[in-house]
Amino acid sequence: SALAEAPVRRVGIFGGTHGNELSGVLLVRHWQENGAEIQRPGMEVKPFLTNPRAVEKCTRYIDCDLNRVFDPDSLGRPVVEDIPYEVRRAQEINHIFGPKGSDDAYDLIFDLHNTTSNMGGTLILENSRDDFTIQMVHYIKNAVAPEPCPALLIEHPSLKYATTRSVAKHPVGKYEI
Repeated sequence: SALAEAPVRRVGIFGGTHGNELSGVLLVRHWQENGAEIQRPGMEVKPFLTNPRAVEKCTRYIDCDLNRVFDPDSLGRPVVEDIPYEVRRAQEINHIFGPKGSDDAYDLIFDLHNTTSNMGGTLILENSRDDFTIQMVHYIKNAVAPEPCPALLIEHPSLKYATTRSVAKHPVGKYEI
């Protein structure tokens, strides 16, 4: 598709989608202060703390799971006083990195997570038809070899469109133990 052939110019690196998963938080904070490590010519790479209130409290979320509210209903909700914090935050993230589904959306978002499962460094993909992310996974697996880097494909119809990283044209999750 034409989308897969377009050059990647803007990349978001998300940490703290779940406030108690600290690897991504630490990396994002590090890169916010030492941005030269992740910058590349012709590219904008933006490290971003996605759920700062949950990070501050070291809890998964404040009102609801930020990684489940990037669906059209939540993103289109009127902003009223009692709107859940994470829904409001999803709208802000969509404004900065999207709008979701548009030509203006960021090309790639890496959403960094932790898990208590013994998954090691695992890449999470949401679309088996996204040639770009499949080629990128192949590149990453070769780059880290002989260390294993499993890739997990989650083509779940409702989850796929509600994750934080789904704002990008090419969403990728990265999990570490």
